Amino acid sequence: MLQTGDTAPEFELSDQHGATVRLATALEQGPVVLFFYPAALSPGCTREACHFRDIVGEFAERGATILGISADDVAKQKRFDDAHKLGYPLLADIGGAVAREFGIKRLIPGLPAKRATFVIGPDRTILAAVHSEVNMNVHADKALAALAK
Repeated sequence: MLQTGDTAPEFELSDQHGATVRLATALEQGPVVLFFYPAALSPGCTREACHFRDIVGEFAERGATILGISADDVAKQKRFDDAHKLGYPLLADIGGAVAREFGIKRLIPGLPAKRATFVIGPDRTILAAVHSEVNMNVHADKALAALAK
């Protein structure tokens, strides 16, 4: 599992609208907060994603871009965004290749990736890594605190 100080791997995925999102391009605007969630539209992931949505302005004040990511396909990511008006890119990591590169892909086939959040600096250095499977709000709160440093 990648930790603070590691280098985030480059990736390119489709968002809920079918647009291509590259980490390098997002980092041109400033830091990226990349949060992995197990399953779109599930209760815990909805709480987590909505908490990010509710404090998105605080991330914007710090120049940060929020990117959500799960193994769900583009259509399900779109339903998730439409249902909760999330307003930030939700990336479709079908097959879990990006989760594997970040070290959060579970070893048991068929299970979703672990819940984790990475604050990534413009040089791709991980500034903070948040790992909590049960506390949904800690991800956004700790990511915001890391950006305040």
